Amino acid sequence: VSKNALGSSFIAARNLHASNACLQKTGIAEVSSVLEERILGADTSVNLEETGHVLNIGDYIAQVLGVRNAQAEEMSSGLKDMSLNLEPDNVGVFMFGNDKLIKEGDIVKRTGAIVDVPVSEKLLGRVVDALGNAIDAKCPIGSKARRRVGLKSPGIIPQISVSEPMQTGIKAVDSLVTIGCGQCDLVIGDRQKKLYCIHVAICPKRSTAAQLYTIVVSATASDAAVAYHQIYMLLCRPPSREAYLHDLFYLHSRTLERAAKMNDAFDSVSLTALLVIETQAGDIFLETELFYKGICPAINVGLSVSCVGSAAQTRAMKQNHEDAAFAQFNSDLDAATQQLLSHGVRLTELLKQAQYSPMATEEHVAVIYAGVRGYLDKLEPSKITKFENAFLPHVTSQHQALLGKIRTDGKISEETDAKLKEIVTNFLA
Repeated sequence: VSKNALGSSFIAARNLHASNACLQKTGIAEVSSVLEERILGADTSVNLEETGHVLNIGDYIAQVLGVRNAQAEEMSSGLKDMSLNLEPDNVGVFMFGNDKLIKEGDIVKRTGAIVDVPVSEKLLGRVVDALGNAIDAKCPIGSKARRRVGLKSPGIIPQISVSEPMQTGIKAVDSLVTIGCGQCDLVIGDRQKKLYCIHVAICPKRSTAAQLYTIVVSATASDAAVAYHQIYMLLCRPPSREAYLHDLFYLHSRTLERAAKMNDAFDSVSLTALLVIETQAGDIFLETELFYKGICPAINVGLSVSCVGSAAQTRAMKQNHEDAAFAQFNSDLDAATQQLLSHGVRLTELLKQAQYSPMATEEHVAVIYAGVRGYLDKLEPSKITKFENAFLPHVTSQHQALLGKIRTDGKISEETDAKLKEIVTNFLA
């Protein structure tokens, strides 16, 4: 091989090596650029799920093994359930759906979500279950806003004392048993007022609750104790005396603490709650015997008492309270007392009220004024209802200015008293 040939091959090899180096450098840059673009465009979030498996299930209670970081009242996706028992090696959950869909060995996962329910005005007028799902055979609720169950109730600072009356439209309640906006009492809401009455039924059948418009539902706080007792036994927790568990009282108190009258900073709104329990602590006492006597609503005005006293009662209603309370007596006494009891019989007739016929405060005052001041003592008790049916249209059509003054002032002034006396006297003449 000649020297020229060797030199030429050496130069060619050196040029080829240089070309490969350039190509290699260019390829590395391109690969780096592609990798950089993919890294920047990739989703860096890591989806880690904590899973476990069902150890056993029965009676809507499941024991889940392996979910160590579960929280109390946490709900799972898919079939709804709530974590209640938090033990070192397993979690006891209560199923809200059909427990037949779950079997031993099924894989479950945490969601990290605490129990929440939909909140919207779309819920008003609907029948829903505990999770806010419609059960009245109508369209779905369709509320996007949701709130966690068991949020902290309003504190003491934003609340004000209960001093504003909540008119129910029932004469016996508004005149004798005071109900204030924000207290834990409610019987019925007047359709003419901007009130929303939400009935919470515990333990009735779903088919029964979905037909509230055809039945009368009696849901007491004692029903919750029975339900809690059954859940506690299934969770192997020791129930306390008469199934009134220590946290059941806490549950009731948390619920009732939502009832409050807020100050101006919170738009002066109020929430009034009804507590119905087997042990009556006063409040509004309904008596079966009065119902059988034809006295509706069958409210025992002697045993019924308001939680807030007369603080939330208008002065016009206070002036009628003392005399009307004597309507509960029916024994034979001396002549003076008989006259008083005869007066009370007419007041009892005057307190009768048809169903679904609420009355405004000023109408209450006008009607009860005629009875309390003794203008109806000469009428037969059987004619009291006839008098009311004729007197109310007369007052509402001929004396709107007087009714407006009573509604605005909230009391019976000397001028109003004289005018009412004149109206009743002329009407009975």
